[in-house]
Amino acid sequence: MALMVTETASSSFPSSTSSPATGWKYDVFLSFRGEDTRNKFMGHLHDALIQKGIIIFTNDENLERGKPISPKLSKAIEESKFAIVIFSENYASSTWCLDELAKIIACKKDMGMTVLPLFHYIDPSVRKQMGTFAHAFGKHEEKENKERVEKWRDALTQVGNLS
Repeated sequence: MALMVTETASSSFPSSTSSPATGWKYDVFLSFRGEDTRNKFMGHLHDALIQKGIIIFTNDENLERGKPISPKLSKAIEESKFAIVIFSENYASSTWCLDELAKIIACKKDMGMTVLPLFHYIDPSVRKQMGTFAHAFGKHEEKENKERVEKWRDALTQVGNLS
């Protein structure tokens, strides 16, 4: 699948199309584990945001396992005012999702991005990295360098601590 970028000119939500001085190209960047939420919750959320005229960047590519996020995706995160992170059962098993999350946290820190975590059929205490998250991180520690895994753990803890 290709990248899916949804833009609308009739936005009632403040966006870069209505106020170019903000520097934001997208109102919202959606981060999600496709196999868990694409045709369920995320699809409904996406449609509801579009109906409200919100400009969304949703990455909907078929991704190769183990590959880092693309420069295009990294730029889209930087160009978004908000990030909605949809945590689901298998979110932490995806290195792609964890790289996105680390980039989102960097943008929160460096650029003031607002990050909104959503918990899709999982306990909101993901910062504790228990259950499927603990299992996923155990596997990552076997394959990835320690620094990369620690960056992911830190990002997950930071987002999990948001109210």
